[in-house]
Amino acid sequence: MTASFSGQRSSARVGATSVLEGTVNHPNRLRAAIAENGTTPLIGVFDMFSASVAAQHYDGMFVSGFGFAASHYGLPDIGFIAWPDIVAFVQRMRLAFPAHHLLVDIDDGYVDPETACHTVQHLEAIGASGVILEDQKRPRRCGHVDGKQILPLTEYLEKLELVLSARRDLVVVARTDATEEDEILRRAEALAASDADVILVDGVRSVEWIRKVRGVIGSKPLLFNQIAGGKSPRLSRSELTELGVDVAIYSTPCLFAAQSAMDEALRRLKEDDGRLPETTPSSVGVAECLALLEKNISRHHRAPAPAVAGN
Repeated sequence: MTASFSGQRSSARVGATSVLEGTVNHPNRLRAAIAENGTTPLIGVFDMFSASVAAQHYDGMFVSGFGFAASHYGLPDIGFIAWPDIVAFVQRMRLAFPAHHLLVDIDDGYVDPETACHTVQHLEAIGASGVILEDQKRPRRCGHVDGKQILPLTEYLEKLELVLSARRDLVVVARTDATEEDEILRRAEALAASDADVILVDGVRSVEWIRKVRGVIGSKPLLFNQIAGGKSPRLSRSELTELGVDVAIYSTPCLFAAQSAMDEALRRLKEDDGRLPETTPSSVGVAECLALLEKNISRHHRAPAPAVAGN
């Protein structure tokens, strides 16, 4: 079972100096969190600013393919992401957030098994905690929309095994996008028999099916994907823990909140003839925004040097 995080960035900064010095194994930190009691939340982020906000509240973040495709390309999550772009983004994230868990969505490994392995090795080298590898074939889709197609199970398992061989310690989440009931259970059982660390059935439609999946994967940790407007039920972390879910990723709360808030702010600006709203104690202005961003400067993550005697 998983860690019940307090979610405060101050706690995430504990040990940040040792992280920067390379003495902390990020995958094993995530693995240890997954082994504790409760359901570990990982919050989906789509750019450095959303990550900066999320890091104030949670100790773990999920690099969402849905969010990254929207932010980096302005396109839907149907296969546009290039592996060098996701690697560059995660590298920036790790420098800004040296003590947070970073789970990365790598879709289908960018089609080719060799590319999947190359991407995984890059991500582990720059400090990612883990990756999610799905069994979709192109053209791929978000896991919570219709029209998904999946690889033959043997072909996916071959790709998964290559990825598992390519990683050193990286946490690997094996994901199936199967939608037929018998195939869901067949694939979940096969994925659990592999050396993957965690199992995800994306787009699972009911509590009953969460229980069924939990029943066939044995002791393997189970991940559940929460996305607003998606196919899965809205469940609290307490409910997920009771169902035996070890990790919950929240793919798009930052993205959807940003879209809603920006739309409302611009609507009001137009209605008010271009006059900005009055500043209040709860609003964000220049000082509040800069205070958030300055925390990401790498020199602020290091402990001060010890005082020299006589100075």
